[in-house]
Amino acid sequence: MTIKNIIIIGAAGRDFHNFNTYYRNNETYKVVAFTAAQIPDIDGRKYPAELAGKLYPDGIPIFSEENLTNLIRKHKVSECVFSYSDVTYHKVMSMSAIVNAAGANFILLGPADTMIKSTKPVISVGAIRTGCGKSQTSRRVIELLMKKGLKVVAIRHPMPYGDLNAQKVQRFAQVKDFKKHNCTVEELEEYEPHVVRGNVIYAGVDYEAIIREAEKDPKGCDVILWDGGNNDFPFYKTDLMITVTDPHRAGHELNYYPGEVTLRIADVVIINKIDSAGPEAIQIVRENIEKVNPKAIVVDAASPIKVDDPSMIKGKRVLVVEDGPTLTHGEMKIGAGIVAAKKFGASELVDPRPFTVGKLSETFRIYPNIGTLLPAMGYGEEQLKDLETTINNTDCDSVIIATPIDLNRIIKIKRPNTRVYYDLQEIGYPDLEQVIDDFVKRFKLKGK
Repeated sequence: MTIKNIIIIGAAGRDFHNFNTYYRNNETYKVVAFTAAQIPDIDGRKYPAELAGKLYPDGIPIFSEENLTNLIRKHKVSECVFSYSDVTYHKVMSMSAIVNAAGANFILLGPADTMIKSTKPVISVGAIRTGCGKSQTSRRVIELLMKKGLKVVAIRHPMPYGDLNAQKVQRFAQVKDFKKHNCTVEELEEYEPHVVRGNVIYAGVDYEAIIREAEKDPKGCDVILWDGGNNDFPFYKTDLMITVTDPHRAGHELNYYPGEVTLRIADVVIINKIDSAGPEAIQIVRENIEKVNPKAIVVDAASPIKVDDPSMIKGKRVLVVEDGPTLTHGEMKIGAGIVAAKKFGASELVDPRPFTVGKLSETFRIYPNIGTLLPAMGYGEEQLKDLETTINNTDCDSVIIATPIDLNRIIKIKRPNTRVYYDLQEIGYPDLEQVIDDFVKRFKLKGK
């Protein structure tokens, strides 16, 4: 039997899942390496033997993506599997050209080979880009299910940036669990809103093991809610697929991978941010939905904002801090902080770039189009310290914190500051309540 040498091109998420579901116990292939991009400090480590299985007693090395061509030639690689998300089609095909030029085949694995079947009904929330509003949509779906007396367990797309063995299965049920699992800012932004509302959320590395734990969670489980990351398609076979679109980035729904996949497989498509987007952009999104998925239910929605203390904004020179990945590879220009600054009458948006230090200065070099916003990067202690120093260095009157977490809990902000909150609000009909009612009837679910 000829064994094919494989490289999985990833970013510490979909790549590990593709390996676990398709390659881990497959003797036809030998995965010689992972490559890593998008997330800092992932390369230079190993996917550990304990997770890699019996075919990989020494684990699998992780290299920087810039080494890809040399790795293909060195290991006589037959196939490279592209396994990360929220990238342009140009980026995907450029990567294919690099792989093909080095002599290997370029592969994209699909849902049939990577989705795991649950014993519970599964609702998945995805999006066509990072920052569309998946989190508030997930919270709204959970709220509607809980109102019916149903027990919902959320499972989040992976963000395993630490000890991969320790992160095999992570359960978050209370705030102290964040410290136990050494969560980064990006992880906190996704987990904290669930936990403070009394929900249980799982994440980690091995999503077969994760869902089996979630199905028998001590608090009970009637429904699994897949809370997707970036614009990836779900890791689990899905009974109701909800995809969120963003008219602030109209047209992206047909130009980014695998966002268009999530749009095409959706049962329900949400056009979010209707309250702050222009009518022409909203119409482009409507027409694109009709073009590729005319059978989907379309729900119009807004993400209205609330602010703790509007007096911190009115007439003030403000520094806006937004969710990190949304500004970096998500390319978002108008987030909740910008909307709040305009709505409550800030006199000026202060440019943080003259005041950045360390890793944050590096982030602006890599992503020069972020503009006058500060991404809340915090993948480790060094980045957190740089974030704290940058905020406190910035010459502003006050700070608008538009991340989903309370930054004051993890760094010391010396400037006056206020938090922005946002939830999903459906406009007109159909709405999510009707969608969830139909789902509950279809599966004959009964709350307690």
